[in-house]
Amino acid sequence: MTGRKAAHSALIALGAVGAVGAGAAVWGVGIERQLFTVRRATAVALAPGSKPLRVLHISDAHMAPWQHRKQRWLASLAALEPDLVVNTGDNLGHRDGLVGIRRALTPFEGIPGVFVHGSNDVQAPAPRNPLKYFGGPSKSVRVQDPLDTAAMDAFFTDELGWHSLNNAAARIDVAGSSIDFIGVDDPHRRWDDFDALPAALASLGASPTGSSRIAVAHAPYRRVLDEFIDLGADALFAGHTHGGQVCLPGFGALVANCDIPLKQAKGLSTWSHGGRTVPLNVSAGCGHSIYAPVRFACRPEATLLTLTARA
Repeated sequence: MTGRKAAHSALIALGAVGAVGAGAAVWGVGIERQLFTVRRATAVALAPGSKPLRVLHISDAHMAPWQHRKQRWLASLAALEPDLVVNTGDNLGHRDGLVGIRRALTPFEGIPGVFVHGSNDVQAPAPRNPLKYFGGPSKSVRVQDPLDTAAMDAFFTDELGWHSLNNAAARIDVAGSSIDFIGVDDPHRRWDDFDALPAALASLGASPTGSSRIAVAHAPYRRVLDEFIDLGADALFAGHTHGGQVCLPGFGALVANCDIPLKQAKGLSTWSHGGRTVPLNVSAGCGHSIYAPVRFACRPEATLLTLTARA
């Protein structure tokens, strides 16, 4: 009789675990990945005397043409009236993803913006074994469909008026302040070229008195963040991590798909190097691969980050 009771209790426990797992799957696949949210934060980063700067940070849309809810939500963010849009890449998630990106981002036409590439702006996503992420950053797969990167870039630059920061620099007047921007192509694929940035900065001429410098990359590898600080960056923006995408409540990200500390896989923190400490904002992104349609304890997001002046 005791053995039967033990077996019965074990079956009940097993059933409870199964029910919790099924509930978590339903929540992550069917509900949370559609719970788009705006995270708001403030960081001290600008030159003394600068006016506050409202930056809308978007990342990792991984857009497919049928994702109309995500497209409508991204388009609605124009109502926040940001001074600047920072797009840290992986916009496309399908060979026809640009159709959805156009619907989502056309309302930002005329708002100053900068962008860099993630690998999924160049190559279409492919199925992956999610357990491999626990072994370290993912490697590129051999067979990947090329995406129309040139058409996406033309939409950003020619129609929206944004500046490409793929191994490049730009100087933009934003809300009355002169801002120097530096950026690199996707470090996750080793497409970054920091050797090109000093010349790109020199081509801008001497920075005006009271200007600030903002650095942008898709993947926040430690070497990249250090290099940016060496180049005088006052604030750092990145994406790529998806905030872990599937997190443990109360613990956070289990993986980051790069070497950034897990506690900094999403949100606003700081990065220190060479005696300087600057704000770092890593977006958890608003999308996911079409082959991994899930979010758990990690809502899809954009960030409205207000940058203020140093005293």
